[in-house]
Amino acid sequence: MSTTLEQLLDKVSQLVDRIDSVLPQPLSAPEWTQAIAWRYRKRSSGHGVLEPVRHVAAMTLGDLKEIDDQKEKLQRNTEQFVHGRPANNVLLTGARGTGKSSLIKACLNTYAPQGLRLIEVDKEDLTDLPDIVEVVSGRPEKFLVYCDDLSFEDGEPGYKALKSILDGSVAASTPNVLVCATSNRRHLLPEYMSENLTYKHTPDGEVHPGEGVEEKISLSERFGLWISFYPFSQDEYLTIANQWLGALGATAAQIEEARPAALLWALERGSRSGRVAYQFARDYMGREA
Repeated sequence: MSTTLEQLLDKVSQLVDRIDSVLPQPLSAPEWTQAIAWRYRKRSSGHGVLEPVRHVAAMTLGDLKEIDDQKEKLQRNTEQFVHGRPANNVLLTGARGTGKSSLIKACLNTYAPQGLRLIEVDKEDLTDLPDIVEVVSGRPEKFLVYCDDLSFEDGEPGYKALKSILDGSVAASTPNVLVCATSNRRHLLPEYMSENLTYKHTPDGEVHPGEGVEEKISLSERFGLWISFYPFSQDEYLTIANQWLGALGATAAQIEEARPAALLWALERGSRSGRVAYQFARDYMGREA
C-alpha cells in the first residue's frame, strides 16, 4: 500500500512539473553585465526571455551625415534621460533608409558608458511591455525600449498595450524607461480617404476630426518628441556615399572616381537614401578589393 501511494505521488509530481513547464512563467532578469542591448523573444512555450545582443552595430554619431538637426534633437533628449532629467518618448518617422534606426544605434554606443541600455521588442510582443518594464524598474541603468519599423493594422493588440505604457496607465511612468520607435507612418496606422468624410465643420470654421481619426492620432501624440526624416537630395546622397567609401578605406581619388557609379547605383535602385549609399559603398569597395 505504501509503495502504491508513493508511486501515485511520484506520478502526480511528474504531471505537475510537466504542466508547470508549459505554463507562462514570469519574465526573469538576465545577467545585465553581458551586453548593452537585449532582444525580447517569445519561446514556443510562451515564455518570454531577454536575449543579449553580443555584437551591436559599431555605429557612431560621426558616421551619420546630412541629418544634423535630427541628431541634435535625439542627443539632447538622450542626455537628459541618462542624467536623470525629464525626457520624452521618441517617435522617428519619415522616408525609408534615411538613418532612423542607425541614429538610435549610434546614440546607444555613445551613451552606453553612461549607463544607457536598449531592449528591442517586436510589435507582436508589445502586449508584454508591462512585464519588461517591471523587470528593469529597479535597475540603475537607463533603458530604451526600441520598436523598429513600427506600424499597426486595425485591431492589433499591441496598439492598445503601447498606448497604455506611453501615457494611459494608472501606474506612474518608470523614470529609467523610455520608448523609442521608428516608423514610415507618422500616425502608425493606415489612413484612408473615406476618413476625411468624418471631419466636422462648425459655423465659426473650426474643424473637428471624427472619432476614427482621433483614435489614430492619439497613439502618435503620446510620443513627446517627434523627429522627422526627409528624402535626400543628390548632393546629400553623394556626401553620405563618400563618407562610407572613406570609412571602408577608399582614397580621395577613388571617392572621386566612384561618383558616376554612385549616381547610377541610386538611379537603378530608384532611391537616394542613406541605406542605398551604404550598400553602394560596400559593393564598390568589395569590387575594388
